[in-house]
Amino acid sequence: MKEIRLTLPELSLIAGTRAMLGGGVALLLAERLDKEQRKAVGLTLFLLGVVSTIPLVMLAFGKRR
Repeated sequence: MKEIRLTLPELSLIAGTRAMLGGGVALLLAERLDKEQRKAVGLTLFLLGVVSTIPLVMLAFGKRR
């Protein structure tokens, strides 16, 4: 099994991107806001979560041992 050592700030960034991604999906599926607001905010959070994950994944896999 390969080991990846991450610092606390790196781990926090990864957790934050997961939270944005999950929040975006939740808003897209929820019916609390009107359809246009839900779609705009949910899609924005989802895309920010996906886009910000890419460099973090590259960072984490670059530290594999």
